Amino acid sequence: MRFKLWLFAAPALALYGGFFLLPAVQGLRYATTDWDGYSPTFTDVGLANLTDVVSDDDLFRNALTNNLKFLLVVVIGQTALALLLAVLLAARSRSSTFLRALFFLPTVLSSVSVAFIWKFVYDPNFGLANNLLGAVGLDSLKSAYLGNESTAILWVAVAQIWFHAGQMMVVYIAGINQIPEELYDAARTDGAGRWQQFRHVTWPMVAPATTLVIAYTTLQSFKAFDLILGLAGNPPRAGLDVLATRIYSTFANSQLGYAAAESIVFMAAIALVTWLQNRAGKAVHR
Repeated sequence: MRFKLWLFAAPALALYGGFFLLPAVQGLRYATTDWDGYSPTFTDVGLANLTDVVSDDDLFRNALTNNLKFLLVVVIGQTALALLLAVLLAARSRSSTFLRALFFLPTVLSSVSVAFIWKFVYDPNFGLANNLLGAVGLDSLKSAYLGNESTAILWVAVAQIWFHAGQMMVVYIAGINQIPEELYDAARTDGAGRWQQFRHVTWPMVAPATTLVIAYTTLQSFKAFDLILGLAGNPPRAGLDVLATRIYSTFANSQLGYAAAESIVFMAAIALVTWLQNRAGKAVHR
């Protein structure tokens, strides 16, 4: 009987093995070679590729730094904005329903569409951002945005937050709606104001939703490949190069073995960041 039950899972396991496990094993193998991706032969180089990626590759180190900056801004900004919107729009009314749909709308757009929208916003000559600053007399705050190497990745993070904050808002609204109203009644009876209610009732009770939002936002931040290419072009400049675009550029330069090694370090970075976030989340909500 138990064998027959496994038959139901066999198609899914076959697809998972063929499209995920097997490529992962092949990637580990290729990472120890100098294969260019199309030649019939290659040379085994052992751990040389991984060693170079970790210790000697300035381009990869720059991409990692950019990615961590991007991750930090997006995780903090998107989580805070999504929670704020959820708290303000959790009530069931026509206006809140309309505003939820409005804030969720960017999520249904493609990454390329979002990139073109924000490319127009950030254009230093006729873009919306500089035109608005000029209209209110704040010409001194005008910027080149994506043209500024030191802050360009932060402006891409703003576009990413706009893109997905509405999606995470829905997760928080679902969590807030699960909080028993009796807890708020008890807090109001004890004289708690809105801030105290949020701090002592809402925030602790949406801890599972926060964990989900942070984890998903982290993965989004590491996978912001098409948005960055749409905003920065291909290949992106050093100030906009992240891990996903760096690996793509290496692969496009016919260095598949080295790109596989970069991918392994990439996955290790994601695993490490996720583990640290889980530990931090448990400490905050303990």
